[in-house]
Amino acid sequence: MRALFTLIGLLVVVAIVMLAAKKQLQAVAPSVLPAASAAAAGGTVQQQSQAIQQQVLQDVNRALQQGAARASDAQP
Repeated sequence: MRALFTLIGLLVVVAIVMLAAKKQLQAVAPSVLPAASAAAAGGTVQQQSQAIQQQVLQDVNRALQQGAARASDAQP
C-alpha cells in the first residue's frame, strides 16, 4: 500500500512539472518563431544564419535594457 501511494505521489509530481514546463515553453515559443519565420523567408543559408544572429542580438540587447531599467527603478 505504501508503494502504491509513493507511485501515485510521484506521478502527481511529474504531472505538475510537465504542466509547468509546457507553460514555460508556450511563453518562450512566440519569441522564437519570428526569427525562424524570417530566416525561412528565403535567401541563402548564410543570409538565414545572419538573420537569426541579428534577431538573437536584438533580443539580448532588449533583455539587457529591460534589466537595466528594472535595476534603476529598484534603487531608491
